[in-house]
Amino acid sequence: MEHPQAGDDLLRPRPAGRGGPHGAPSRGASPQVGGGPRASGGTLTATSAARPLVVLEHVDKHFGDLHVLKDVDLTIHAGEVVVLLGPSGAGKSTLCHTVNGLTPIDSGSITIDGRPLPTTDRGLADLRADLGMVFQSFNLFADMTVLENVMYGPVKVRRRPRAEAEEQARHRLARVGMLDHADAMPAQLSGGQQQRVAIARALAMDPKIMLFDEPTSALDPEMISEVLDAMTDLAESGMTMLVVTHEMGFARRAADRIVFMVDGAIVEDTDPETFFTNPRSERAKEFLGKILPR
Repeated sequence: MEHPQAGDDLLRPRPAGRGGPHGAPSRGASPQVGGGPRASGGTLTATSAARPLVVLEHVDKHFGDLHVLKDVDLTIHAGEVVVLLGPSGAGKSTLCHTVNGLTPIDSGSITIDGRPLPTTDRGLADLRADLGMVFQSFNLFADMTVLENVMYGPVKVRRRPRAEAEEQARHRLARVGMLDHADAMPAQLSGGQQQRVAIARALAMDPKIMLFDEPTSALDPEMISEVLDAMTDLAESGMTMLVVTHEMGFARRAADRIVFMVDGAIVEDTDPETFFTNPRSERAKEFLGKILPR
């Protein structure tokens, strides 16, 4: 299946029941991992839809003289899929990295599920056990099988019995279509397959939120769709997700909210339909004008 990026998919109406503006997710599938409770009929309950899971307030970050995040306010609710878009250098990856403490902030505050972002090494390690992170590179252990890679975190960090960890790892691999490769070594896999294993490895920790930092940017074009399909399945299942991507087709069909950044600041925060069909800022119109088919 070809992955939609800058083609006609961007102009098609979104499926009924997908997405709601500003923290009102309405995906219909039952949550598998990380999603909030759902009322009958499949929609998130009012309580879970309103529960803030990640809150950034007045966040600033400098790298030397470069002001990369400027007074950023952002709230992500349980079960929401928020996609960060914008030109290169807008601060998207930096923002994503601040959520799990990889990049410390200069000022402002970040809370995860009601708790302030920790500052100690031990506190950050505990936090990262609850936040799944998928990078551009796969970072799999080359000397371990696929199954062993996915089991590693639950056994070493969560201290789960190996039999339990293996059962859960096989379930996570099945979710991303990689169970048949459980005994393979990473070097035997394509880039797309390795990235799907990286997603399964993150899911094996039962994270509260999944963070994706341009997970397809290092892949060959023909491998991108399999990773996007796995991410779309997670979105439909109710997983809370913060995604940095240049894949516009994925953003159009999978996001609940589009957060558009320029020069370290949030310029627009709206639903995908509004962003792609009626952006309010001139900078967003310029950005989309270079991507959307004429």
